[in-house]
Amino acid sequence: MLKIYNSLTNQKEKFTPIVKNKVNMYVCGMTVYDYCHLGHARVMVAFDVVYRYLTATGYDVNYVRNITDIDDKIIQRANENGEDFGALTERFIDAMHEDERALGVLEPTAEPKATENIEAILAMITKLIDTGYAYRGTIKDGASDVYYDVSKFTEYGKLSGRNPDDLRSGERVAVNTDKDDPLDFVLWKVAKADEPSWDSPWGKGRPGWHIECSAMSTQLLGNNFDIHGGGHDLQFPHHENEIAQSEACTGEKFANYWMHNGFIRIDEEKMSKSLGNFFTIRDVLKDYNAEVVRYFMLTSQYRSPLNYSTEQLDSAKSALDRLYTSIRSLSLNIDDAEVDSVYETRFLGAMNDDFNTPEALSVLFDISKEINRKIDDEKMEGAVKLGNILLRLVTLLGLLESDVETWFKGEGIHDGMDNNAIDELVQQRIDAKAAKDWARADEIRDQLQAQGISLEDTGPKTIWRRN
Repeated sequence: MLKIYNSLTNQKEKFTPIVKNKVNMYVCGMTVYDYCHLGHARVMVAFDVVYRYLTATGYDVNYVRNITDIDDKIIQRANENGEDFGALTERFIDAMHEDERALGVLEPTAEPKATENIEAILAMITKLIDTGYAYRGTIKDGASDVYYDVSKFTEYGKLSGRNPDDLRSGERVAVNTDKDDPLDFVLWKVAKADEPSWDSPWGKGRPGWHIECSAMSTQLLGNNFDIHGGGHDLQFPHHENEIAQSEACTGEKFANYWMHNGFIRIDEEKMSKSLGNFFTIRDVLKDYNAEVVRYFMLTSQYRSPLNYSTEQLDSAKSALDRLYTSIRSLSLNIDDAEVDSVYETRFLGAMNDDFNTPEALSVLFDISKEINRKIDDEKMEGAVKLGNILLRLVTLLGLLESDVETWFKGEGIHDGMDNNAIDELVQQRIDAKAAKDWARADEIRDQLQAQGISLEDTGPKTIWRRN
């Protein structure tokens, strides 16, 4: 029985989909004006695991993750670069997809863009105005901003637990504000000169950030759907505002389960561009295999904060080395994996407890240890049986997807000796041993060890790995 921590109720709840064996899930995606950083990677990986697990356990999952391709930061960056905003966003969308593929993140079912859903956004704003939940600001030359009237939605604050009166008391209201209430938020923004814009009943402009997600999620998943996810920093105001405008528009509950992943932290501070302490995914991938980064993301339960350091990544690399080592000498077939083993029962129990990946990983290492014992005792049939179980379970986390020998050779993730040069030296050592030139064989071994290359002789064959 799967239980999910619901941010709306602040407790774990049994997961019951609206339609049996089907799941509709929406996750707030990236605003594409720059390369994705590790905080984005955590959103990608956390909900990729949710997607994989729900699919593997029998659900037909409709997974929608949006792209915000118009907002102030995008316009500012495009102007700074002297390029069209569409060219900018497409460039960074391509880069985002490259990062996702590197991290083993599966494509969502749908990936809608804000600019391709203007009609649905206009329809939702129009209905909010007609029903009294939204109003026009000061009209100039027939154009105006449009705001959501927070005071009309009596349940405002139910996701974040924030009281509107307390929020108002902490606001500094500008002298000439165009809003009736400091908590009101923009649904439609009048375009400034030379800004991208679309026609609307309120003049040329563009959508506010919050309304795009409400319009796209309800259009693709219905007024009421199962899971809405995103980073913890989106809980307020973004997700709170989504609930307010969506439920006011449709008269139905918006999402049944709300999931929020924790922050990546650097030296115990939240990683963010505003603090200047962020690392892009591609910068980290220059030094570490993408699977190491993915594994690192899974070492903490998705709701918990995760502290980034090179020591943590090195530890993740060593952990993956142990898993790969345990299956290195085995000929495995995932289709032959035993179903309902004691290990699978434990693994599923961990994942059913709000996707507890650290506990699930511990099960994998218990299997790995037992495989090594079987190999040491020359009980290869038992080792293969366990290896197949390991492959079956680890697939649900998107790990061990590299070729084993490629993994140990670390192709593309090192600054040391070229692989071809290593292969040549290894062959020279094999030839030296065959000629009983032990001094030369030892010399080559020492030369490779100095370069961080370990050798393992298995009969006539020698395999190598980077330390």
